[in-house]
Amino acid sequence: MLNERSLAITQDCESCPIRHRAVCARCESDELLRLEEIKYYRKFEAGQTVIWSGDRMDFVGSVVSGIATLTQTMEDGRTQMVGLLLPSDFVGRPGRSSAAYDVVATTDLVMCCFRKAPFEDMMKRTPHIAQRLLEMTLDELDAAREWMLVLGRKTAREKIASLLSIIARRDSSVNMRQVTDQLTFDLPLTREAMADYLGLTLETVSRQISALRKDGVIVLDGKRHVTVPDMGRLLEEAGDDADGGLFD
Repeated sequence: MLNERSLAITQDCESCPIRHRAVCARCESDELLRLEEIKYYRKFEAGQTVIWSGDRMDFVGSVVSGIATLTQTMEDGRTQMVGLLLPSDFVGRPGRSSAAYDVVATTDLVMCCFRKAPFEDMMKRTPHIAQRLLEMTLDELDAAREWMLVLGRKTAREKIASLLSIIARRDSSVNMRQVTDQLTFDLPLTREAMADYLGLTLETVSRQISALRKDGVIVLDGKRHVTVPDMGRLLEEAGDDADGGLFD
C-alpha cells in the first residue's frame, strides 16, 4: 500500500507548471479534459516510499514538484540509487504491471497520477501522447548512457559539477527561465544522498563542494541554496559541452 497523504488540488491541466515538459505537453483542450477525468494528486513527505520494487502499480504519472530517487536493492541487501525523478519526469510504465525500482521521495513530493488502465486506453486513441512518452523514454535512455560516463570516467570534482549542472538546468527549464550565465537554485539532495548517487564517500562530496566554492565556481548560502555565477565555467568543470548535454 502506498504511504501517501491525500491532497486536495483543483488545478486544471491548462495551468499546470510542468505541462510544457510533461507527457501531456501536446494535448488539445478536449484531450486535457479527458485526462482530468482520470487524474488525481498524491503528496508524499520527504523520506516516504512512493512504491516498492515489485509492487503492483495501478497508476502512472508525473512529478509536479519535489525530487524522488530510483533505488535498486541487491540480494545481499545493499542498495544503489540508480536515478533521480525531477519535476515533469514520468513515473511508471504503461504495459508493465509492477514497479521496477523503489521510488522514494527525497523532498516533499507532489505527483499528478493517472489511473493506469484508462491512461493506457487513452494512449491507444491519442497517438501523440504515446509519441511524447516515447520521446521522454528515449531522452531518459540517452541520459542514462551519459550518466554511465559520469560514474565511470569522471573525477570526483567532475561528478559533483555534473550533478549541480543537471539540477540547475532542469530547474531553469521547469520554471521556464532562460539558462543565463548566472543561475540560482535550491539543492534538493543532502550530501549523503549525493554521495550515494555518485558512488563517492560523504567526505569526498563535502571536500569537492568546498573546493568548488573556494574556487568561485559556486556560491553557497547555507548548505542547500546554490548560486552558479558562470554556468559556462560549471559546465567546463563538469567536462560537458556548453550546450548542456542530454539532461535538459
